[in-house]
Amino acid sequence: MTELAGKEITIAELFDLRETIAEKLFQGHTYPWEVLPDIHDFLLELGKELPEDKFERRGEDIWIAKSARIAPTACLCGPLIVDEEAEVRHCAFVRGNALVGKNAVVGNSTELKNVVLFNRVQVPHYNYVGDSILGYRAHMGAGSITSNVKSDKTLVTVQGEGIRIETGLKKMGAMLGDYVEVGCNSVLNPGTVIGRNTNLYPTSCVRGVIPAGHIFKDKEHIVKKEEHRA
Repeated sequence: MTELAGKEITIAELFDLRETIAEKLFQGHTYPWEVLPDIHDFLLELGKELPEDKFERRGEDIWIAKSARIAPTACLCGPLIVDEEAEVRHCAFVRGNALVGKNAVVGNSTELKNVVLFNRVQVPHYNYVGDSILGYRAHMGAGSITSNVKSDKTLVTVQGEGIRIETGLKKMGAMLGDYVEVGCNSVLNPGTVIGRNTNLYPTSCVRGVIPAGHIFKDKEHIVKKEEHRA
């Protein structure tokens, strides 16, 4: 693995940590998937520190911002933090170990498990997001999912051009950088990392590392976005 290739998938390259209250979770780590085993304990500690004038505790280990909107049919399991102005819509299922960022949207029939959603993330329609991290303003189109376990149940490896990293994790979904757009009905296979400002066509089946600032049409056609100058 070249030094340059390795930098493309680091926390610093993928995310603006100012856009999450979980900034401390990432400190001391290089790659984003390294924090997945720590989400549970981090949320328990962070929840105790949240200001009572802005957050209320609902049930065991669940903290909801008073400005957040939670549908009565949503199923919420802790530990869970829903930040200010976020929306959790009807029939969403949060299985625990989840942080929903400011102004984020968790839509109808969407399922979350062991995830960090940065501010303004949208997973609005029939999405499954497990063992994954979605950066600022990342958006998953209707029906798109993160697959977090390999079919042969072996440990997940992150692979791309000049990149091969053994994660040591049996469960790892996708790491989406800031402003990533995932087309409808796409599948992000275990160990997928999508660089900032990259778009995926609808019905894509994605595996490995997709660089920042590209358009993924299919695995044979990954093109750099044209630069538009004012």
